[in-house]
Amino acid sequence: MTEDSSKSLKALKATGEKPKQSRVGLTSTGARKASAKSNRTRAREFALQALYQHLVGRNDPTDIDHFTRDLAGFHKADALHYDALLHGSIEGAEQLDALIRPLLDRKFEEISPIEHAVMWIGVYEFQNCPDVPWRVVLNECIELAKEFGGTDGHKYVNAVLNGLAPQLRPLEVEADRASGKARA
Repeated sequence: MTEDSSKSLKALKATGEKPKQSRVGLTSTGARKASAKSNRTRAREFALQALYQHLVGRNDPTDIDHFTRDLAGFHKADALHYDALLHGSIEGAEQLDALIRPLLDRKFEEISPIEHAVMWIGVYEFQNCPDVPWRVVLNECIELAKEFGGTDGHKYVNAVLNGLAPQLRPLEVEADRASGKARA
């Protein structure tokens, strides 16, 4: 401990303030460092990039898949989860959009393809990945939108997915709300 840091700790103790904890595993912007990411988080990131290519470039899913698997770091991702997210979202796009659409305040064409893809991932996981708690799905999608989306895109993703969670995971959401783990 340096002399300056010991002085600042003494000053904090004198005022009764607690020192701020360092946020291990986060960059200066608050994003998770690559070394702190789980294999499922990485799978979501690669799926997001692939879905973006699908939404923007209308590229063939097989070509997108081959391209994505060649990207640096893909070997650290959960390939099965990536496959499920990519192919499940593309194959179920109409159904996913039908669930998302009522919660939008604008047309899909006015939504960033990043936020659109993140919402697909969230809805897909709500429906098809019961092993992932709904709050984890929501948090992971918010983090994706923060890292890859526009300035406040994560707020939009949060609102839409938080609105869909009670419909898609009613028992889990109600149990969390009853226990005080989620807002009512």
